[in-house]
Amino acid sequence: MKDDKIWTRNEIESPCVRICVVHPEARICTGCYRTMDEIARWSRMESTERREIMAALPDRAPSLAKRRGGRAARVKPTQH
Repeated sequence: MKDDKIWTRNEIESPCVRICVVHPEARICTGCYRTMDEIARWSRMESTERREIMAALPDRAPSLAKRRGGRAARVKPTQH
């Protein structure tokens, strides 16, 4: 018996972009902007809670200051 239907879930997909780096102060993933708690609970959340979080994610991006690392960030430019 062949069934051409593919089983799908009616749940919202994950916002994960596979750039899993936690911002040291904000404790938010810099890839998807979810908190560590949200990431841990994502698979157990109701779809309404997931939608609420997805709607809030774009507003979180500007709150993460870009980190300027390395020696160049620590050394003041010299004036000649």
